[in-house]
Amino acid sequence: MSFLNGTYLTPASFILNGIPGLEEVHLWISLPLCTMYSIAITGNFGLMYLIYSEETLHRPMYIFLALLSFTDVLMCTSTLPNTLCILWFNLKEIDFKACLAQMFFVHTFTGMESGVLMLMALDRYVAICYPLRYATILTNSVIAKAGLLTFLRGVMLVIPFTYLTKRLPYCRGNVIPHTYCDHMSVAKVSCGNVRINAIYGLMVALLIGGFDILCITISYTMILRAVVSLSSADAQQKAFSTCTAHICAIVITYVPAFFTFFTHRFGGHTIPPHIHIIMANLYLLMPPTMNPIVYGVKTKQIRESVIRFLLKGKGNSHSI
Repeated sequence: MSFLNGTYLTPASFILNGIPGLEEVHLWISLPLCTMYSIAITGNFGLMYLIYSEETLHRPMYIFLALLSFTDVLMCTSTLPNTLCILWFNLKEIDFKACLAQMFFVHTFTGMESGVLMLMALDRYVAICYPLRYATILTNSVIAKAGLLTFLRGVMLVIPFTYLTKRLPYCRGNVIPHTYCDHMSVAKVSCGNVRINAIYGLMVALLIGGFDILCITISYTMILRAVVSLSSADAQQKAFSTCTAHICAIVITYVPAFFTFFTHRFGGHTIPPHIHIIMANLYLLMPPTMNPIVYGVKTKQIRESVIRFLLKGKGNSHSI
C-alpha cells in the first residue's frame, strides 16, 4: 500500500470491500439496487419535469416536493454508481480524496433530505392552520431562502467530518468493509482515537435529525389540533388527506435512517455486518425510489397532472 504522507499514514486510496460475506451473490444483490436506482432517477426527474411544466403545480407544496426530488436524485447518485461498479466489475479502489468527497456529499444530501421534509411539514402547518395567509407567508423568496439555509446548514455541519477523518492515522490498512465512504466506516479503519468523530457524528445527528423531527412533531401536533376543531367530517378528511403523502415520506426516510444510525453505534456486535451495509444502501435508495410513487398515488393534483400530460402526448401523436 502506498502512502501520501508516511508520518501521518495517509493512504493514497481505500479499498471498498462491498458486502463482506456475500461476495458470491454480489451480482444478485446488484439487481434490485439497480432497479430501485432506475426507478428513483426516472420517477424523480419525471416529477420535477411535471411540476415545472404544469402551472397548476406552481405552488409552495409542489416546489418543496421538487426540491425533495432534486435532493433524492443527488443523494442516491452520490453512492449508487460507485456501488454498482463494485458489485458488477469488482472495481473497489477509490482515491483518498474522492472518498472524503463522497462522504461529504452523502452526509450533506441526507441532511438536506431531512431538512426538506421539515420544511414540507411547516408548509402543511401554514396551509391548514393559516389558509388565508398561505400565499403571503410562503412566497417564492421565502421558499428560496429556506431551501438555501437548509443546504448551507448541511454543508457547514458536514465539512468538519472531512477534517476529522483526514487527520486520523490509517496504520491498520486501507480496506473499508462497505460499498461507499460513510463517516464512521472510514473512521473505524483508523488506528487512532475516533472518539471525537463519534461524538461529533452524534451531535450532528441531533442538530439535524433531532431538530427536524422536533419541528415535524410540533407541526403535526398543531395540524391535528386544527383538523380536529373543524366541524365537518368531510373538511377534516380533506385537510388531513393533504398530509398523508408527506407522512409516508417521513416514515420511509426516518425508519431506515434510525435503524442505520443506532445499529452502527450500538448494535455492532449483535447485528451481522452485511445487514448494516444492506440497510445503509437501502437508507439512501428507499426514499428516492418510493417518494415519487407515494406522491403520485396519494396526491390528487399530481395524478390529474399526469393524466393530462399523458392525454396531451397521446393527442399530439394522433395529430401527426
